[in-house]
Amino acid sequence: MAIFINEPSHTFNEYLLIPGYSSENCIPANVSLRTPLVKFRKGEKSAITMNIPMVSAIMQSVSGTDLAIALATEGGISFIYGSQSIEDEAKMVKTVKDYKAGFVVSDSNLRPDDTLADVINLTEATGHSTIAVTEDGSARGKLLGIITGRDYRVSRMEPTTPVSEFMTPLDKLVTAPDTTSLKVANDIIWDHKLNSLPLVDKNGNLKYMVFRKDYDSHKQNPDELLDSDKRYIVGAGINTRDYETRVPALIEAGADVLCIDSSEGFSDWQKFTIEWIRKTYGDTVKVGAGNVVDAEGFRFLAECGADFIKVGIGGGSICITRETKGIGRGQATALIDVCKARDDYFRETGIYIPVCSDGGIVYDHHITLALAMGADFVMLGRYFARFEESPTNKVMVNGTYYKEYWGEGSARARNWQRYDLGGDKKLSFEEGVDSYVPYAGHLKDNVGMTLSKVRSTMCNCGATTIPELQQKAKLTLVSATSIVEGGAHDVIRKESQSYGK
Repeated sequence: MAIFINEPSHTFNEYLLIPGYSSENCIPANVSLRTPLVKFRKGEKSAITMNIPMVSAIMQSVSGTDLAIALATEGGISFIYGSQSIEDEAKMVKTVKDYKAGFVVSDSNLRPDDTLADVINLTEATGHSTIAVTEDGSARGKLLGIITGRDYRVSRMEPTTPVSEFMTPLDKLVTAPDTTSLKVANDIIWDHKLNSLPLVDKNGNLKYMVFRKDYDSHKQNPDELLDSDKRYIVGAGINTRDYETRVPALIEAGADVLCIDSSEGFSDWQKFTIEWIRKTYGDTVKVGAGNVVDAEGFRFLAECGADFIKVGIGGGSICITRETKGIGRGQATALIDVCKARDDYFRETGIYIPVCSDGGIVYDHHITLALAMGADFVMLGRYFARFEESPTNKVMVNGTYYKEYWGEGSARARNWQRYDLGGDKKLSFEEGVDSYVPYAGHLKDNVGMTLSKVRSTMCNCGATTIPELQQKAKLTLVSATSIVEGGAHDVIRKESQSYGK
């Protein structure tokens, strides 16, 4: 006979938080959403701590370079999708790492004999208006000058005009040695009212650019998540097949953390992958694993050496694993079970392994529920797929804008590695769908609104940190009737209208 668990598994929508005592200091402005990403020993700190408890799903339709940059700016982490060639994934990781840094390797470079037409084409291709002119047109060539939008007017110049005729030459530029610290470089920028400062070596070769906008950006985005070199932190997805070649390439590209992308993590395949990483890199490479839905699965991956563990099978909005295979568990019940196992493991070993709740988030308040139930952070797919920065097309359907969104188990993605059980290298049947989600604008505005709700609810529970929420939260199951009661009911709702201008 099979083992029967007679208690039904529950979803987030079946729970409510009961308000607790809120002191005068318990206000949203005092709430910290900092949370550990990877495991650590008691008394120590996590090697990577996020400023917000949100990461983006390892999906083609979610985690591209633009979204990774936007999310890191807000304090979270994206995991670049692994269902692409090793070279392409590594290139995406490197793009994120190079985008925002105190010392930027120039990605816009021309030779002095190039033309205005080349300047226009390069600006359109990169979106960057500052172009370095080097002897050989490379990022590390001998610096001869700089071009910005102030150096030319398209309407008054011929496209064939050589760059050397309108660039700002080296003798009129403010430069600094490549040994200059970031603080000193920023001081030079401010003292000379510059937008950028080239750093050159003793032979006059361009090494880096330091930009005023990077300094300004940090002041405007105090939660942005940066590494020790002031570069955005970014994650990357891997699979259990080609890890021996994919992992080195991603580490070389600068990935800060990896995650095994799999629909089901309680397997030897994940064990073999983690063992290889530990044997090759020790603890220097951080790797998450999953997904699991019970204490037994958690314990297995913890003992394998996972740095964080993802919880959730079949709860994603585009996932049909439960329909096609009949496996999974209600996300709330799965999370509660795993987080209890995490706490037991911590008491036994002194090692705290963060738990990621992956799937089942429908409303913003579900994030707060997941945190209260023990999750250290949540992984979101549909939520981020709606935004301008996601890598999919924006389309109009019946007068309304939508973004395309498809699952990794869909025929469109054909990510067979994610569902690999050691058999043929193919996707035998679909475990995901191809769909649309309503376009929601930019990530920054939406994440800000979502987290304002999280902070407010935490204050209602008397908590100003995530660990405090987990200690103080009181949760209650709700009936189907009380779910109806919780929404607008017994009224005729007015349609949204705009009045005047």
